[in-house]
Amino acid sequence: MSEDVAAGPGRLLVAVYGVFAVAASSRAGLQLATSFSDAPVAYLLSALAAAVYVVATVALARSARRVAQWACGFELAGVLVVGTLSLLLPDAFPDETVWSSYGLGYALVPLVLPVLGLLRLRVTAS
Repeated sequence: MSEDVAAGPGRLLVAVYGVFAVAASSRAGLQLATSFSDAPVAYLLSALAAAVYVVATVALARSARRVAQWACGFELAGVLVVGTLSLLLPDAFPDETVWSSYGLGYALVPLVLPVLGLLRLRVTAS
């Protein structure tokens, strides 16, 4: 039987994911509502990131392993792809997303968080 993902140190992980879910959702909602035409791709990517953070938060909190693994994996891929594109094609991103520059605007937490999530899922799997 596997350990509860959200137990012990997993509580902090879920809390950080929750904070990012609220922050990214709030930011994306405001950007989409007030200035969508300024940078539609960036703002839609921020909304996608917010949705993934919400899914990851709930899945990790409920130890829904498959969903959490998918969400963390998708998030890591998003950070790597968007981070790379935002550095190679800066004109394509007139405004930052949560995942721009690998999450540098958020102290690289968007890059580290999915790695910690995947590690937590692995450690608690046995």
